[in-house]
Amino acid sequence: MRWLSYFLKCIFGGFIAMQIYFVIQIGLWVFINPSSTAFQRAEDWRLCGLRWACAVQSSWVPYNNISVDLKRAVLVSEDDIFFQHLGVRVDDMQKAWVKNAQSKQSKQSKQSNSANSAQSSTALRGGSTITQQLAKNLFLSSEQHYFRKGQELIITGLLELILPKKRLFEIYLNSVEWGEGIFGIGAASQHYFGIAPNALGREQSAALASALPAPKCFDKAQYCRKANIHFPTRQNFILENMDRVALASTTLKK
Repeated sequence: MRWLSYFLKCIFGGFIAMQIYFVIQIGLWVFINPSSTAFQRAEDWRLCGLRWACAVQSSWVPYNNISVDLKRAVLVSEDDIFFQHLGVRVDDMQKAWVKNAQSKQSKQSKQSNSANSAQSSTALRGGSTITQQLAKNLFLSSEQHYFRKGQELIITGLLELILPKKRLFEIYLNSVEWGEGIFGIGAASQHYFGIAPNALGREQSAALASALPAPKCFDKAQYCRKANIHFPTRQNFILENMDRVALASTTLKK
């Protein structure tokens, strides 16, 4: 049993060391902008491999140089009470688990009609807040299992504890995927509209925010086979609700 005790201690020590690394890394981002994210590096490797020249686009834009319309549109699309909650929306997570389970059961029951289901299959609905999305993109893989989700929640708590809300939102806007090889609002505004992020209008902002649930599909039709999303409808919803979201916290000090 001594070897088992030693093995468990090693696992626990490795887990603690990993959390310390996350704390140090997040602490540095109070003053230093992240150079890339785990998801971006994975996409860079997928698209570019060992080639020096690559089509991955990314450029950092300070928070105050990003259109207010874009900020409001993203909040409506992804997390309308971002500045009010503490990183997790439990009700949304529970609803997402239920919907995802129902979606999986539906797919299993339609295996006999695989040709039709391939055309109508939908991406699983997420219940993640902006902070949770950021935690996953910065540090974790896209695999779906309980350990990764648990680690995501821990990192979410660390992000909320260490970084101010505006800083979290700034990092999110500069690191989120907006198309194949397109990361951050600086690259996205240039790629789709040829303008700076501070020049984005309401309709342009709504269009970009509508892309976030399925950015590759928004960019290239070849990725839309598994993404059942109607971007114009989503854009209209965002436009109708942009003025009701808050950009500054009214209940939290951050």
